[in-house]
Amino acid sequence: MSQDSAAVPDAARKLAARRRREIVAVLLFSGGPIFESSIPLSVFGIDRQDAGVPRYRLLVCAGEDAPLRTTGGLELSAPYGLEAIARAGTVVVPAWRSITQAPPPAALDALRRAHEEGARIVGLCTGAFVLAAAGLLDGRPATTHWMYAPTLAKRYPSVHVDPRELFVDDGDVLTSAGTAAGIDLCLHIVRTDHGADAANALARRLVVPPRRTASDMGHQRYLDRSLPEEIGADPLAEVVAWALEHLHEQFDVETLAARAYMSRRTFDRRFRSLTGSAPLQWLITQRVLQAQRLLETSDYSVDEVAGRCGFRSPVALRGHFRRQLGASPAAYRAAYRARRPQGGAPEPALRPERSERPERPGPVAGGPERFAAMAGHGAPAALAAAAEAGDAGKPTSDAFAARLPEAPVPRGAGRPVLPSQRERPVG
Repeated sequence: MSQDSAAVPDAARKLAARRRREIVAVLLFSGGPIFESSIPLSVFGIDRQDAGVPRYRLLVCAGEDAPLRTTGGLELSAPYGLEAIARAGTVVVPAWRSITQAPPPAALDALRRAHEEGARIVGLCTGAFVLAAAGLLDGRPATTHWMYAPTLAKRYPSVHVDPRELFVDDGDVLTSAGTAAGIDLCLHIVRTDHGADAANALARRLVVPPRRTASDMGHQRYLDRSLPEEIGADPLAEVVAWALEHLHEQFDVETLAARAYMSRRTFDRRFRSLTGSAPLQWLITQRVLQAQRLLETSDYSVDEVAGRCGFRSPVALRGHFRRQLGASPAAYRAAYRARRPQGGAPEPALRPERSERPERPGPVAGGPERFAAMAGHGAPAALAAAAEAGDAGKPTSDAFAARLPEAPVPRGAGRPVLPSQRERPVG
């Protein structure tokens, strides 16, 4: 998903006279993955003016002392050092070698100076950790690879991490999810700078979709139960493992606290410090993920799915499912099966289960919440009670999208929308 944010105040930051937006500095570090590093080099470093793509000037900068060794033992020699960043109006950090290591202070200082002077700062995949370490993501929405999103949220609690997004454009600071999402973000930058025709021409040359949309519906299926690396050796890991194995049972956070031999308050505090998430938020997310799997792989009715995922009622399942995936369970299943190839042809969309009560079409409030679950896309605890009150409406089409067709949303309806949120194409 993308987020355009021309209204973000920081986006109007004046660019220093010596910087030019079309001068792109790519910051490389030793140990960085070569695939992610090559994305901005290919997008911004090759002259494709014959194909109608405006030319950028590329500065490949070493973020630390040479030699730079990348995946496969290759050794790179960057033609520029950190001093070249002072000329760039766009600075890209394509990846960081390890989320457990702190980036070099000199590189962080260079990024801060560039941002203060109006440069556009871009973090692809784990490059978001470098931007966060520099303090450039404080109070902002951001994304990264779903597998590392829990660690980013825990380590930098002031960052509003949402791993559901393919990329987040917060004006002068942009971040993307995994490798392919880095291509999406780079195309988005070209589109922002030079328009849709230029971005489409570049996409054709790269043989990639010019703009992945909600109908692609692929990114959220990659989100799974992965836990932060730090939890593996912690005593709470046993409680978490038990919860994942018993999601079909109706239990609450008090049950988990009792299994951990802790009071509810102590358990909440310990769980949050370890994962960056409240236990209720995490538990709701795991139940929705399990429901998503059952809808994709079984013929259980929605009522049966709700029971097998530990929800107290189908109404609760519908409410939480819609908030996290943007559609009712029945619409999600129909769209999933319609797109799934069967014998070379799409399978006809299924009719909604009988247990799905007729619902009035209605707007669904969009807007990513701050990342609040180890698995990556939890609903906030404050909304848990609202789900019990009923579903917010069912899309009128079987074509599932992570956001429903555009409709006016009443003021104050649904979840708060972040300043950068204007559209959310997904892939």
